[in-house]
Parts: sequence; C-alpha cells; structure tokens
Amino acid sequence: MAVCVAVIAKENYPLYIRSTLTENELKFHYMVHTSLDVVDEKISAMGKALVDQRELYLGLLYPTEDYKVYGYVTNSKVKFVMVVDSSNTALRDNEIRSMFRKLHNSYTDVMCNPFYNPGDRIQSRAFDNMVTSMMIQVC
Repeated sequence: MAVCVAVIAKENYPLYIRSTLTENELKFHYMVHTSLDVVDEKISAMGKALVDQRELYLGLLYPTEDYKVYGYVTNSKVKFVMVVDSSNTALRDNEIRSMFRKLHNSYTDVMCNPFYNPGDRIQSRAFDNMVTSMMIQVC
C-alpha cells in the first residue's frame, strides 16, 4: 500500500522515514520534504479550527504521475506523511485515514515509552514492524 512513511517533528526534521524501494529512496525523501510546505499551508489555512477539530487528517497533499502524497498532523504538530503508489486505485480515502490512525496510535506508544527521549529518532522495533506491515499490506 504505502511506499514511504515519514514522521516529521514540529521543527521539520525527520524522526522516522522508511521507504520500500531503496533505489528510489532519495526521491521519496525529496517528496516528503517538499510536501511539508503543503502541510504548513493547510495548517495555516485551517487556523484555529484545527485546534478544536478532532480529525487531523489533511488528505491528499499532492499527486504526482507515479505517486500520491497524503498528510496527517497531530495535536503536538508532529506531521505524518505517506507516499502511496498511484496505480493502486482500490485504495480509498477512508483506508488512508485508518492507516494514519494506526500510525498515530503506534507513535503514541513510542512516546509513552519511558526510555524514549522526545525529539530523538524513532528506533522502536514495534513501530518499525507496524510500518512494515502497512507497506506490504495487499489490497
């Protein structure tokens, strides 16, 4: 389903980034970082409505010829970016939304770990396994 998943801190540096295809890894890193501008635009356009809103899913940030980039932001302004293959037409918006909820729940578990220092790169095996399962899941 997903070909790249990234967790970006409030200050726009990556806490976690993983892609399936190593030959396109630099391309995915570029797509994730360019999508941060779109995320910031959507957050500023929502303004204070985002604070009251329970749904933090930003939707499709931008499509390219081969991929679609989706975004999600937490209450603490941590951004999740997911790159999905455009050829997967069976993937619906509510499925992307549920993938982000799973990612957010797993991220919350990482943050609740007393041995994790906030701001450090995420090196949790459980988080990595959850991301891997999202990437190899077949529709």
